[in-house]
Amino acid sequence: MNSFKTVVGHEKIIAHFEEVIKMGKVSHAYLLSGEDGSGKMTLAKAFAEALLCENHQGCGECTACRQVESGNHPDLIYITHEKYEIRVDEIRKGINETIDIKPYSGKYKIYIIDDADRMNQGAQNALLKTLEEPPAYAVILLLTNNKDRLLDTILSRCVTMTLGSVKEEKIVQYLKDHTDASDADIAFAASFSLGNIGRALHVTTTQEFKDMFQEAINILTHIKTMETYEVISYLKTLTAYKDEIYDFLDILTVWYRDMLMLKTTGSLNHLIYKDKYRQIKEQEIYISFEGISHILDEIKKARRRLMANVNFEVAMEMLLLTMKENGKVW
Repeated sequence: MNSFKTVVGHEKIIAHFEEVIKMGKVSHAYLLSGEDGSGKMTLAKAFAEALLCENHQGCGECTACRQVESGNHPDLIYITHEKYEIRVDEIRKGINETIDIKPYSGKYKIYIIDDADRMNQGAQNALLKTLEEPPAYAVILLLTNNKDRLLDTILSRCVTMTLGSVKEEKIVQYLKDHTDASDADIAFAASFSLGNIGRALHVTTTQEFKDMFQEAINILTHIKTMETYEVISYLKTLTAYKDEIYDFLDILTVWYRDMLMLKTTGSLNHLIYKDKYRQIKEQEIYISFEGISHILDEIKKARRRLMANVNFEVAMEMLLLTMKENGKVW
């Protein structure tokens, strides 16, 4: 057993990790960059297991591997946070004040910082001091979906690995092996996920997504005929789905991506929402290329605003009104 067998895709990154372990050239800091659901944590944990494994491969059977898999290895520390940002005290207490203590049982002491881009300025500066002169046994893994929010001085001290999309056929096989979903649902999830294994799994296994999908398709197909006051009123309905709002944005993104594809090629072969061809075609006729592109930009802006804790109603009202006006720039 090899710990990397738990990872779907990302073969080049795995090959690099296996090579540096074999050659004994493991760096002190790695940055795993990729969107939510791309597999950053799975990959980081597999790398950590391979580093700590008594057989140096992530065998899954030795004491160290079992401790990693159960979350109880003393030399694998996760830096977690409950609030939106990671503050300086969390880095000082979690890393700076413990990193000089040598590993308890293995060759390495590994820290995994999830959502590393949420470190505020003070936290990043505190981490930078450690990255400048880390102990020989230390390995720090930073996971992020927005590396541009990290200091250039931190980026320059990390080996950056960017997680790309996973091939659709690999996602299909994974879902067949790990879910009870129908072939039709698996095919849709693999297509909808656009190479994101976490999103594909979410689509096939959560009722909340299925509910949100129906809600989103309903607004997409009726928004042109809705009055402005009805759009504003709809925000109250959407507020009930706050916890699933990123699913809502994903569904919108794919809808307008399909519309752009249909407008460009005239064919439904590349559509993800093939069963919604008629409705997409009806809208595609009266929305310009520029309008579709503007709506897609507004969806990205809405996502960024929500992640930055901008008022929910304000962020979504701007987006819905842009959709209603066929993407016209306000």
